[in-house]
Amino acid sequence: MQINHIVVLMLENRSFDQMLGFLYANQSNKSPSGQPYEGLMGNEYNLDSQGNKVNVFQIPANDPDLYYYPKADPGEGFANTNAQLFGTTTPAASAQATNGGFITNFAATLKIRQNETGGALPGTVETDIMGMYAPSQLPVLSALAKGYAVCDFWFGSAPTETLPNRAFTLMGTSQGHLDDSVRVYTAPSIFTLLSAHGCTWTLYGYDQQPMEKQFVSDISKAPAANFGVFQDFKNAVQAGTLADFVFLEPSWGSKGNSQHPNYDVSAGEALISQVYNTLFGSKVWNQTLLIITYDEHGGCFDHVPPPANATPPDNLAGEFGFQFTRFGPRVPTVLVSPWIAAGTVYRVPQSGSATPTPFDHTSILKTVENRFGLPSLTKRDAAAPDVSGVLTLATPRTDNPLAGVSPPVNPSPNLIADHVTHLQQVQAQNLSEIPSKSEKKGIEHHDGYPRFKTGTEAAQFIRTRANAVK
Repeated sequence: MQINHIVVLMLENRSFDQMLGFLYANQSNKSPSGQPYEGLMGNEYNLDSQGNKVNVFQIPANDPDLYYYPKADPGEGFANTNAQLFGTTTPAASAQATNGGFITNFAATLKIRQNETGGALPGTVETDIMGMYAPSQLPVLSALAKGYAVCDFWFGSAPTETLPNRAFTLMGTSQGHLDDSVRVYTAPSIFTLLSAHGCTWTLYGYDQQPMEKQFVSDISKAPAANFGVFQDFKNAVQAGTLADFVFLEPSWGSKGNSQHPNYDVSAGEALISQVYNTLFGSKVWNQTLLIITYDEHGGCFDHVPPPANATPPDNLAGEFGFQFTRFGPRVPTVLVSPWIAAGTVYRVPQSGSATPTPFDHTSILKTVENRFGLPSLTKRDAAAPDVSGVLTLATPRTDNPLAGVSPPVNPSPNLIADHVTHLQQVQAQNLSEIPSKSEKKGIEHHDGYPRFKTGTEAAQFIRTRANAVK
């Protein structure tokens, strides 16, 4: 493989259809080279609460809420995902997903969100969940998807929310867990596996210590040099000292760039642009594979039912009786490297009549393992296909698909209030439980966890506490 550096930027809670469904709609869902593309036709639909058929639609360009769709935070987690896929929170083991419950689940979630700070913009209705972005509205992600490779059959590792899917990405398992109430995972990670085989790795938060340092327990005591912020990533790229494996986090605040609904999507476009432009043309560019993906669909509509041929990662009993044989919904994934042909639609090829194991987040593990000669962490990543076959060119390209492309400008940049986000709360809780050098035990909270009035206050606590417990 021509690649010596694998860089992963994992964003938050967006479905494939919402971000890239219309990418090749004007070419009848075929790439310039004629490859089929599983995008939107425009006639995909769900039924609303009254039983009316509601098609997907492109978000109007003049909508002041353009970069906040679906304008409220949809339902997340195992039960909500089941409702979106099957129309019930408790589907039978033999049930076939239809992806027909997104509107009705969003309607139920809206009743809750409308009473939460920042949970829903005024005027949000249940059918907003069917709003999809046009390529012109996401010029950075779309240009990279067209300019390099887009994976149109890449699925979340489990049909649930953030932390279990991030655990699968880094450990090949969620240890049977299906919600974010479990804040620390104890399985061996790709990071310690790399270290054990003489390879290097780095975790970068955007503007503060990365969350994974706390929730991946086997790196909680790793050297400080393995962690940093985005400026440290830029410095390593510019110096040519980038680690073998790099994992990048966005900022988690409601004013941040994670793209979690209903935060500003344009800020995430700017982050993608920053990461790409840091790498392009650098000392490490010709040796780098950048994987841009999202940890889960976050309740956003997708029309492709997830396959039910996932390999259970271990022998642990799953919560809610789930056996981890189903993948989560599709998420946007773009592969970037000068060794990739422009306009590539990359998926696992069909071989015979059997449905192939598709790409999921453990394909990242498999790609790292194959490149650096590492053993598998679990049965799931052992069974996963890797993505190295996308590197088809004999010589690296020198053109720049983002030349002249700028992140979009949000017409309404301050619609979301500065409030404490779920992942800020998770990170603050984890940090508060770790004793500092001057403490015998962590901070005790009479109600179980730290409270903040704003996201800015939470972010300041996280920075201060992270420095105290180093």
